[in-house]
Amino acid sequence: MSRRFPLPGAAMIASLVLLAGCHPQQPFYFREDGDLSHYIGMATDLEVPDLQEESLGEVDGAIRPFSLDNTEPKEIWDLTLEEAVRCALANSKVMRSIGGQILGPPDFIAKNPELVPTIYDPAITESNPRMGVEAALAAFDTQFTTSVFWEKNDSPRNYRSDNPLFPSVYQQDVGSFQAQLQKTAATGGTWTIRHNVDYDLNNTPLAPLGIRQYHSDWNVNLEAEFRQPFLQGNGVQFNRIAGPGAIPGFNNGVMLARIDTDIALADFEAGVRNLVSDVEIAYWEVYYAYRELDTVIAGRDSALQTWRKIYALYVVSARGGEAEKEAQAREQYFMFRAAVEESLNSLYAAEAKLRYIMGLAATDGRLIRPADEPTTAKVSFDWREALAEALCRNVELREQKWLVKRRELEMIAAKNYLLPRLDAIGRYRWLGLGNDLIDSRGGDGDPTQPGSNAYQCMTNGQYQEWHLGLELSMPIGFRKEMAGVRHAQLNIARERARLQEQELELSHQLAYAIRELEAKHVLSRTNFNRRVAAQRQVEAVAAAYETETITLDVLLKAQQQLARAESAVYRSLVDYNMAIAQVHFRKGSLLEYNGVQLSEGPWPGKAYFDAHGRARARDASCYLDYGFTRPKVISRGPYNQQAGGGQVIDCPVDSGAMPFDGEVELDVPVPMEMGPELLPTPAPQPMKVPAEPPVPMPVPDSYLSAPNTDTTYEPVANPSVAKADRPVAGWKRVQR
Repeated sequence: MSRRFPLPGAAMIASLVLLAGCHPQQPFYFREDGDLSHYIGMATDLEVPDLQEESLGEVDGAIRPFSLDNTEPKEIWDLTLEEAVRCALANSKVMRSIGGQILGPPDFIAKNPELVPTIYDPAITESNPRMGVEAALAAFDTQFTTSVFWEKNDSPRNYRSDNPLFPSVYQQDVGSFQAQLQKTAATGGTWTIRHNVDYDLNNTPLAPLGIRQYHSDWNVNLEAEFRQPFLQGNGVQFNRIAGPGAIPGFNNGVMLARIDTDIALADFEAGVRNLVSDVEIAYWEVYYAYRELDTVIAGRDSALQTWRKIYALYVVSARGGEAEKEAQAREQYFMFRAAVEESLNSLYAAEAKLRYIMGLAATDGRLIRPADEPTTAKVSFDWREALAEALCRNVELREQKWLVKRRELEMIAAKNYLLPRLDAIGRYRWLGLGNDLIDSRGGDGDPTQPGSNAYQCMTNGQYQEWHLGLELSMPIGFRKEMAGVRHAQLNIARERARLQEQELELSHQLAYAIRELEAKHVLSRTNFNRRVAAQRQVEAVAAAYETETITLDVLLKAQQQLARAESAVYRSLVDYNMAIAQVHFRKGSLLEYNGVQLSEGPWPGKAYFDAHGRARARDASCYLDYGFTRPKVISRGPYNQQAGGGQVIDCPVDSGAMPFDGEVELDVPVPMEMGPELLPTPAPQPMKVPAEPPVPMPVPDSYLSAPNTDTTYEPVANPSVAKADRPVAGWKRVQR
């Protein structure tokens, strides 16, 4: 019969299941006391590594930066370009870069630390334990291996216990020793010398009941073995390209490792070149910042003087002191004052960028002031010579040529794999057997006697073996090997195409640089003529304004044009000098242009001692000519860092500055409409740094306050010369 389940019980169970849901439940523990201090509720968290690394002194010693609220340098540092380059190279374990830009803070190293070249990169490449030169050479080093083992056997056998020949329990003590020297030759062959010692002690019955002469025996042998490939894998060149034991597509020979080192050296040279270029750019930008500051200060002082004159008339309600004229003069002054503040801030920013590229503290109380003047001499480059020098000395082209050479060597190795593997194998062995391994009393060299000596038996030379033969192996069709050759051919074609395109691009870059060089030189002369014309315009307009034949706005506009012309002169001079450096950059002579030469640093004294000892040992050895196996030449020798040439400076003055002796004739064709008079570019004059805030003269606090009229500025006859009483080029200070 069937029993019905109570309905109330079923309803209760269903309710409990619905209330419990599908949530996981924690287990119950009797001894739980609630201490969950070991519980961690997260798998990962932001943590700080336990690293004690000292910061640079330039970081810890930095003080408050110069700004418009902090304009009091403790010292003015007159710095030459040569000193700036030397300081940058001395402080650059990591090659800092500003990317040719002068605005904004540096951030390339913080964003891309793995892409920044360092002084350690060539050494790291060469010492790589997998792909470096020493690692590739280590494949040809002699390898010593040895092993020793002892073993005890106690195993039952399926023999009758009364069997006199075969015991039912086999007991044995076994020992083995092996030592060998193996050398892989540059020709691909392997040479081995090996020594084996085997010991055997067992319970096999002795004669006449058994089969053994004595309970224990020692087997020794000394063998020499070689394996020399005749086709695939043969030759010094292949083995120095591919390395011993290489397979198609995986080459790690010493020649490829050496090329990797050369590529790393080229990258290092490029990093140094870029660093020197950035130093020069930053240096001339600081120079221009000073000149720009001088220019706007001169404009500000001129505007202030004009405002004072008009304000004096405005106070007494005289003619020429109308309210609109006074307002125009006031606005012009504050426009120049804002320009002075912006220029001073730009000067501090440019000086900080130069400090960064030189590896100095952001601020140390000194304000750097360039001591060198930009050259105004015309520099000419012979196009054919400059192009030939660029194709020979450009570091990027040299690096790409090394890549092409690497692909050509890989092609040689790939073709070798198309040959069958034919090896000559040989082995010669001396053997010895005895009851004892060695006996200081001499023993017996006859292995059939119980008192025999294994080593004496071997050295008697009675028992010898040899083995000689050929071994051939080859895949049918060489499918993988043919793919390797095709792969190498495509790699060569790609790298050669890249090299050709790089050369084409370099020719355009050099043409652009020379075009900019010539344009900046012409512009520098033209802008100087513009500056002289603007000065004369100001003088003429000022005289006309005094006679009330022109309005004030014409005078104010003429003053603005003079300030812009003055700035354009120095901008074009700075651009011209940077254009000279850019030509050297493109044709690969920038380091020579700045007097920088790369060379290997000194080694420890022990290294020179060991090298001298090896040279003496080689001198005392017998000469063996390897000419028949010598690999092909892959290098043309050391790179000449002092090639020179390609540059003509059209100036007899050693300093590079063109003397100003009056009017000279421009050496480029000039249209007649440019004016009847063309003046040469002046020799740049020493710069000045304001020792106090950029507005040293009193400024009216309100519209009705009178300007200070104790000091005025008047134009001088030769605006290009600054003297003690002429702190601003073109003006002299007059006290009333």
